[in-house]
Amino acid sequence: MRANQLEAIIETKNLTKRFGDFTAVDHINLQTMDGEIFGFLGPNGAGKSTVIRMLTTLSEPSEGTATVGGYDIVAQADRVRKIIGLVAEKIILYPRLSAVENLMFFGELYGLDRRQLRDRVEKLLTMVQLQKFRDTSVGGYSSGMRQRVNIIRGLLHDPEILFMDEPTAMLDPQSIRFVRDLIKELNQDGKTIVLTTHIMEEADELSHRIGIIDHGKIIAADTPAGLKSKLGCQTLEEVFLQLTGKALRDSASNHVPMRRVMGRV
Repeated sequence: MRANQLEAIIETKNLTKRFGDFTAVDHINLQTMDGEIFGFLGPNGAGKSTVIRMLTTLSEPSEGTATVGGYDIVAQADRVRKIIGLVAEKIILYPRLSAVENLMFFGELYGLDRRQLRDRVEKLLTMVQLQKFRDTSVGGYSSGMRQRVNIIRGLLHDPEILFMDEPTAMLDPQSIRFVRDLIKELNQDGKTIVLTTHIMEEADELSHRIGIIDHGKIIAADTPAGLKSKLGCQTLEEVFLQLTGKALRDSASNHVPMRRVMGRV
């Protein structure tokens, strides 16, 4: 891991999001430092996805403010979008298109020069060891291969800040190791990374600092070693369970999509 940086590149002040009478994010104050990997953890439904959606300009706050790269997430949303990349948990690719075709399509949405974009695509495919599969439809890729394309899709415009939502979920051990090493490499190349994960070992290995959210509030923020020391724990999993409890966070809805009712799953 790199040396600690002192300048905040992401900062929230009383950031709040309400959905009717429900407060999903409750006046949180957080800082992510320039050049760090910030692990953002929380149980299901704790509010972390809502925070990420606000910071990536996909949702506006109900109250409070936040800046990303010095730009206000509401008043300067277009500027924020130019300096961030998002690797969503859901893989966003067109299965009938090849890796090159997918990446060229998404790159053109950023308004990148086509010739420069093609060079960028070839470089990124080489970086994730998919060059020999460049012209194969991604629908035929393994889950690990699709995730590697998903990751570099978020890097096409060379963002300063990368938001990664559960980048190793459902991957095999080899792919997990590759993605974790890639995250370290991207960070060493200067990118600030906000990482959400449910894998405590992963958060411990990769994060310079960690923030834990539960019931919409930040309940802890420190280095992994600092959190373990303060709570007298040996592992980050012990820290997480001590702070958030061991009770299951089950939830369900009575709403069933119409296509399922009609037998069109």
